[in-house]
Amino acid sequence: MDTRTSPIRMRLTQLREEMVRRGIDALLVPSSDPHLSEYLPERWQGRVWLSGFTGSMATLVVGSQRAALFADSRYWVQAESQLQGTGIELVRIHSAATPAHLDWLVEQVPRGGTVAVDGQVLGLAAAQTLKARLDAAGIVLRTAPDVLDAIWPDRPALPAQPVYAHQAPHAPRPRAAKLALVREAMARHGATHHFISTVDDIAWLTNLRGSDVEYNPVFLAHLLLDATGAGLFAGDAKIDDALRAELAADGIQLAPYGEAASALAALGADDVLLLDPKRVTLGFRERIGSGCRVVEAINPSTLLKSRKTEAEAGFIREAMAEDGAAMCEFYAWFEAALARGEHLTELTVDERLSAARQRREGFVGLSFSTIAGFNANGAMPHYRAMPDAFAVIEGDGLLLIDSGAQYLGGTTDITRVWPIGQISAAMKRDYTLVLKGTMALSRTRFPRGTLSPMLDAIARAPLWEQGLDFGHGTGHGVGYFLNVHEGPQSISRSVPDAHMAMEPGMITSIEPGVYRPGQWGVRIENLVMNVPAATPEGSTFSEMLEFETLTLCPIDTRCIERSLLRADEIAWLNAYHTTVRERLAPRVQGDALAWLLQRCQPI
Repeated sequence: MDTRTSPIRMRLTQLREEMVRRGIDALLVPSSDPHLSEYLPERWQGRVWLSGFTGSMATLVVGSQRAALFADSRYWVQAESQLQGTGIELVRIHSAATPAHLDWLVEQVPRGGTVAVDGQVLGLAAAQTLKARLDAAGIVLRTAPDVLDAIWPDRPALPAQPVYAHQAPHAPRPRAAKLALVREAMARHGATHHFISTVDDIAWLTNLRGSDVEYNPVFLAHLLLDATGAGLFAGDAKIDDALRAELAADGIQLAPYGEAASALAALGADDVLLLDPKRVTLGFRERIGSGCRVVEAINPSTLLKSRKTEAEAGFIREAMAEDGAAMCEFYAWFEAALARGEHLTELTVDERLSAARQRREGFVGLSFSTIAGFNANGAMPHYRAMPDAFAVIEGDGLLLIDSGAQYLGGTTDITRVWPIGQISAAMKRDYTLVLKGTMALSRTRFPRGTLSPMLDAIARAPLWEQGLDFGHGTGHGVGYFLNVHEGPQSISRSVPDAHMAMEPGMITSIEPGVYRPGQWGVRIENLVMNVPAATPEGSTFSEMLEFETLTLCPIDTRCIERSLLRADEIAWLNAYHTTVRERLAPRVQGDALAWLLQRCQPI
């Protein structure tokens, strides 16, 4: 195809013509929606539509002459491929939080020029940073209207999938109890009202679920709470009469999705509104009634939902066992099919592993798109095999599989690496060093309240000793039948804040890795939960925490270079495999049971 007539180049040309008509020198297109979601409904995938880059995180900036996509190391290989011929340059950043696009804007836009962005999808905290930087450079920031509407003729409509209740016993805490906890927090802030836009907070608080966003059981809505009632702004036809009556009994009244801004505008001088600047957009902040006083603080629900109750933890353990049994069935079949010489591809892995999960009790759907990367494809942390681009699994090398599912009683996320044919000493070395990082953090004890980013270096230390590192975070929070990526905790290089304190009941991933571009990738991931730990005699800490490993699936020992492991590390691995065998053996039989017993043999 002539790149001059490619769809992306044509769209950029149309965009620039529209920018000239509106007096705009540069357009900022974040990966965002009015709810600041990580995974976006198609309507707000403007960055994908304009650039062709399909990764989940990146920022696009289009100037009058140049356009640039800013992405971190997880996406560099993918972005290089997808941006070819588009005229968009890739700017490599070292962290998703790096504001490199601000430097680029200041360099490209002249003093007195104008930068535009859709304020409805720009986070309030990000907007404050952007405006301060542009003001210092003498550049005007314009935040309305949405320029894409003028050039995107077939832009998708809002999703209209039905909303349903997350029922007991899997929802052990009633909706009314959750609302009461949030209102207690509102009172501590002196707030009469509280506005929430983040869809996972709303789903948790209302005990509702939906399917508006792929892989996440959430629905598009905004919620405005007061001392006794609440307005839920969702699609008119998404909630049936029976569920509407159930919500009304808890003081929640339904309103059209588009009326949330008007409700904020109606707030007056007697009202005090609590909102989270990191979890609400500039567009909504600008609509708040002029007489209303605003208190900025983290959403109380964000903190509350991160701390799973004992009842929820019980269901999560059950979901992990169901998930582990599904993986035993799949891996037993996979290894047998490989031995028979069957034609297997990365797409086969996705199809058969997903089917195994679908047969398990409580399964609802996948928690993200399965990553099955053989050899060089495994070196791309967010790789996804597609029908027109995938690898055949044959010969020698490493197969990395990162997958997960949504169950009524929990959300799973696991990465394992398996040897195919003969693997090299270098592959075994990388694998063992990553495993040492996973084990080092899994075995750590720490004071309650430790800021989660402070734990990041523990998983990296065995790799750093050998001059190795990885470009993504070590661990992310995980929801309860909700988003597979959840805050506020994050085991990463992010700048810590007080809300990242580790508390009992938080679930986090541990997933260090090593990636050799063009060769292979290794990542070993388990989910862990913060649980109370015994406090040593004479300790200066009143409370200590440790990790309970929740994920149940063998870690392949054929890839291990045993000489790199200490005796205590071998003991941890053998104990983990004992637990996996004991928990999963009653749930599998035949070939799956035989595979489980073989892969859980001590070393």
